[in-house]
Amino acid sequence: MGAIYRREIGAFFSSSIAYIFLAVFYIFSGLFFSLDNLTAGSTNLSGVFSTLFFISIFLIPILTMRLFSEEKKQRTEQGLLTAPVSLTGIVLGKYFAALTMFLIAVSIVFIYGLILSLFGTVAWLTLISNYLAVVLVGAAFIAIGLFVSSLTENQVAAAVGGIVCLAMLFLIDVIASFVKIGWLQSLLYDLSFYTRYYEFTCGIFNLSSVLFYLSTAVLFNFFTVRVFEKRRWS
Repeated sequence: MGAIYRREIGAFFSSSIAYIFLAVFYIFSGLFFSLDNLTAGSTNLSGVFSTLFFISIFLIPILTMRLFSEEKKQRTEQGLLTAPVSLTGIVLGKYFAALTMFLIAVSIVFIYGLILSLFGTVAWLTLISNYLAVVLVGAAFIAIGLFVSSLTENQVAAAVGGIVCLAMLFLIDVIASFVKIGWLQSLLYDLSFYTRYYEFTCGIFNLSSVLFYLSTAVLFNFFTVRVFEKRRWS
């Protein structure tokens, strides 16, 4: 797994993906930080953290689109599958490489906190709770994006498919609002990614939400392993 991880980290920075991802992430997060905090004179970063959810929907699929689709396109997939590394190790190596890139991006919020501390009091415990929420959402989204990437050899299709999937997860709340069947509506709200995330931005730490995001990440990484197990023996 370590070799795959190092290979993918190197691939991110040897191509333009890492720089584009980080640049766009910082531009949009910085824009909303400027509008919500610096211009408004507020030390409450909850608005920025809410924005990071939407930024992740569009940027994480760009981060994950090439991780497996490129292997198929370059015909290096079979070499990877026959390498002396377990399929789980291959998937997790790529997964943690993408997660590392995401952590580098979202850690900018601590710099925002330091800037705001020069002008007022920052609720650091709330900031850390919100940061944890962003990381958990990113961990789940990256696993989903990785799974989508494993289904196609076209990077654009992987990116678009990932964005559609993540957007649908966000729209669960909208769909639930139109459902009139009580138990089904409750089920949809329980599956809501944004509602659970919004609780964190309000300073509410919910262990069930932590387990929800972690379970999603584990489940979709498992699905990705199953995809390659099927290919290995086909």
